[in-house]
Amino acid sequence: MSARTKARKRALDILFQADVRGEELPIMLAAEAKRASSEPDRQASWLYARDIVDGVIDNRDAIDEQITTFAKDWSLQRMPAVDRALLRIGTWEILYNDEVPTAVAIDEAVELAKEFSTDDSGSFVHGVLARIARSS
Repeated sequence: MSARTKARKRALDILFQADVRGEELPIMLAAEAKRASSEPDRQASWLYARDIVDGVIDNRDAIDEQITTFAKDWSLQRMPAVDRALLRIGTWEILYNDEVPTAVAIDEAVELAKEFSTDDSGSFVHGVLARIARSS
């Protein structure tokens, strides 16, 4: 598993926990940074996870607007928390990270949806991210 795949899982964990617990993302990120400092062998995945979460924090309104626009008939609140977090990660990678090819961002989000969410989540996440990618 690549460092970026591990980083996406870490970012998913941070975003999901903040959402479910009702915590502010910067607080969750700081707690994870403290934990990461004691795990030097996971440093490579931590750096990109932090980039993702910082990017979501910095662009959250625009990201959520894109998701809401292209998630036909689904409000953010109605989505499973895992799907919402994955859509935020994928949207950030598509719109704000030129280092990640769009197809990779979509595929990674879909694979994580299949692993951690509902049976229908993979196709839902794919559809929303594909529409966002086509519009950008």
